[in-house]
Formats: sequence, C-alpha cells, structure tokens
Amino acid sequence: MTAAVTLVLLGACFLAAIPVAFLAVQIAASLLPRRPPPSPETIRPRFAVIMPAHDEEAVIARSISTIMPQLGPAGRLLVVADNCSDATAGVAARAGAEVTIRQDLTRIGKGYALAHGIKALASDPPEVVIVIDADCDAMPGSLALLAGRCLAGNRPAQARYTMLAPACPNAADKVSRLAWTIKTFVRPLGSARLGWPCQLMGSGMALPYAFLDRLDLATGHLAEDQKLGADFAVAGKAPQFCPDAEIVSRLPQGETGKRQQRTRWEHGHLAIIGEFCFSLAARAIAQRSLHLLAFMLDLCVPPLTLLAMALLVIAVLGFAWFVGTGATVPLLAAALLLAIFAATIATAWRRFARDVIAWRELAAGPAYCLLKLPSYIRFFIHRRIEWVRTER
Repeated sequence: MTAAVTLVLLGACFLAAIPVAFLAVQIAASLLPRRPPPSPETIRPRFAVIMPAHDEEAVIARSISTIMPQLGPAGRLLVVADNCSDATAGVAARAGAEVTIRQDLTRIGKGYALAHGIKALASDPPEVVIVIDADCDAMPGSLALLAGRCLAGNRPAQARYTMLAPACPNAADKVSRLAWTIKTFVRPLGSARLGWPCQLMGSGMALPYAFLDRLDLATGHLAEDQKLGADFAVAGKAPQFCPDAEIVSRLPQGETGKRQQRTRWEHGHLAIIGEFCFSLAARAIAQRSLHLLAFMLDLCVPPLTLLAMALLVIAVLGFAWFVGTGATVPLLAAALLLAIFAATIATAWRRFARDVIAWRELAAGPAYCLLKLPSYIRFFIHRRIEWVRTER
C-alpha cells in the first residue's frame, strides 16, 4: 500500500513536471537576445479586417478610428454586427466601416460571426483576413506588418495582445494582468526565439484567406481562437508570433464582467486541451515534427492559477505522506517542481512585468488562486458551454 501511494504521488509529479518544464523553457528562451527582425516585406497583400461586434456601440467607434488610417488602398474593414440589440451597426457605418448584419439567436458565439464575415468577403476575397475585437485598438503600423508576415509565411500571424488594467485596479486585477502578460507575450516570445509556433489569441490574428474555407469556423466554442490555431497546426500551418505588431484592450471594470471573461477563457482553454492534446501528440510523433510537438505542449500548459494550485496540492499531499510514512522522494519531487514554477514566474515578472504589479503585491497571488477555485470546480461539475459576451 505504501509503495502504491508513493507511485501515485510520483506519477502526479511527473504529469505536473511536463507543463512546468515547458513553461520554464519558454520563459528562459524569452531572455535570449532578440533575433534580427525579418527584412521589411516588399509585398503588400490585400487584406480585410473582420471585427465581430455584439452590442458594442459604446466602444466600437474608438476601435475603428485606430484601424481606418492603416487600411490604405490594400485594406478594408468589415464589421459583423452580430445579434445586436443596440446601435452598433449604425455607429460602425458612420465611423467609416463596411457593415454586415447577422441575426440568428439559435447559433450564438464569435465563431459564427467570423464565419458570416468570411462568407461576406467571398465575392471579393482578400489574401489575408485580420480579426480584431471591437474593444481593441490597433497600434500604428500593425495591420500591414501582420498581413505581410502572414502572406510571407503562408500561415497565421499573431500580434502581441496587451491587456491594460481597469481605471482603479485592485490586487486581483494586477495578478490577472501578470498572468495575461506571461501567457500572451512572454511565453510566445520565448517560443518565437526558439523558432516554435504560438497560439492564436482571438484578436490581432492574421489568417491566410485561402485556407479558411477548409476550416469549420461556425462553432460556439468558448475558445474559438485556440481551436482555430489547433486546426491550422494540424493542417501544417501553425501560427507565428509577431511581437512588433500590437493590439491593446482593457480588462472589464465590473466584477461580473471580469468573472465572465475569465470563466470563458479558462473553461474554453481546458476544453481545448481535452479535445486536441492526444491527437496533436499523435500527429507530432507520426510526423516527427518538433514544431507540432512544441505547439501541443504550449497548448497543454493549463491556466497558471490552476497549475499553481495543482502544485500546491501535490506538495501538501507529499508532505502529509512524509509525516505519515517518512517517504521523502514524493515530497522532494513536489518541492522541486514548486520551486521551479515559482522561480519561473518570478523571472518573467522581473524581466517583463515589474510595471504591471509591484513585488509586494505578488503576495496576493495565493488569494487570487483561491478565488478561482470555484470556477475550476464548475468546469468539472457544471462546465460552461454557451458563449456569453463579457460585460464591459
């Protein structure tokens, strides 16, 4: 019995070691010297920006104002007013965007809006489609850079997706921004330094139009961006990170909006892991593809708060087993994993996120993890499957 429990604990340590080790490699690689940027693209592809928008009349004009100056003769902006009950379509049209209206209350979700937008472009198809959410600002020069990288590589290109804090951030907001910065900038930057692909992030993603008709976009999946990235990876077109292009959004102000947004991200991410992990691993082995294996491992790193809680639970169980039996190996293995994880997060914070959260405020991390526990419990007993717009 003692040997069996020890093996179970060591097995748990081994499983946890896979995402911890990959996370450590990514963050260590992000510290490497920057590679010389690719030479400026001489090609200027025809591109279309698709902006899915559901009841976004309060913010969409600002987002459009950051996009219109970047279109030039090669670009166009199409707003998909999706099941709107406000004046989103009118505001977007007055701001200079093309608008298509979609009304279908039986099929709700961003994936359906994207599919509708792609279909609307079919009569005059672009070479590249860039997806930008209605609450995001595109930094100057980002659209042409994304379109050029996408067409040159013949695979998706993902911009840096910066998330600003709300007007009066609390400690939980700052911890959330730290986790977001690590997920959407530090980790993909490390992968890019190693020549590995990255995940798609929902906004600021440039997609080759020629491949979109082969993919099933019309879904209500909570993490349609990660699913789309996995579909491209399976097709041999894993996304590339383009940190020189940037889009900017802001965390919701209200607690309800924050909870909705985090739940959608986390439940969608965990569902994607279950859906694609084993199939991607099998394809990577069969094709002997390091890129596909790296994409799979990146996808399978769970939300950092969940990973931190899992490591803490394993460490507590290892300590309890040591007290009861004197077995030291599970405790040492768990403690080593926890130390590597903590050092990895501290390294990322020190190099990339000291302006996001002060070191004294990092103490809020454990409390933030506990606040997230009900969300993870709900994933296993009452998983969210319907797409819900975040309250701004």
